Amino acid sequence: MDGTVVAVSSNDVYSFTKPNRDSIRLLAGLGVEGDVHAGVTVKHRSRVAQDPTQPNLRQVHLMHEELFAEVGEAGFEVVPGALGENITTHGIDLIALPVGTLLRIGEAAVVEVTGLRNPCLQIDNHQDGLLKQVVGRDEAGNIVRKAGIMSVVREGGTVRPGDTITVELPAEPHRPLERV
Repeated sequence: MDGTVVAVSSNDVYSFTKPNRDSIRLLAGLGVEGDVHAGVTVKHRSRVAQDPTQPNLRQVHLMHEELFAEVGEAGFEVVPGALGENITTHGIDLIALPVGTLLRIGEAAVVEVTGLRNPCLQIDNHQDGLLKQVVGRDEAGNIVRKAGIMSVVREGGTVRPGDTITVELPAEPHRPLERV
């Protein structure tokens, strides 16, 4: 179950969207070099307000390009980086991966999946009504979050569009992703 990097994005200031780059460099234990969310402790503003000493489980945000086509059918236009992800992927069902999955990206980078992105109201500020497209409910009434996954950097390296992503599942039993 391999995939491909479609785009890479980062920003050194807080903004909802992140501009696409030719490459990004992942730093072990920190995140994306030069990105506002990089660090050992949490950088997301709402989480910093709660407890700035929390470990940063959201160092690298990955989102599947397939979501863009899905929301496009409902009339929304989303492009890589628009929803704040660092790595846009193709060919991997990111949301179905278990906690602890390793993603080997390009020649050297390795990230460990920590959980689901919990989309916030800023998505509706980007495009009104988009939040309902990326957060819904399944047949049983459970909340389904589709706005990508979060990870931490285990091994650093440069990531570029076109790089291969290899999935290594953790030992069973697998734990489903929860919001982080």
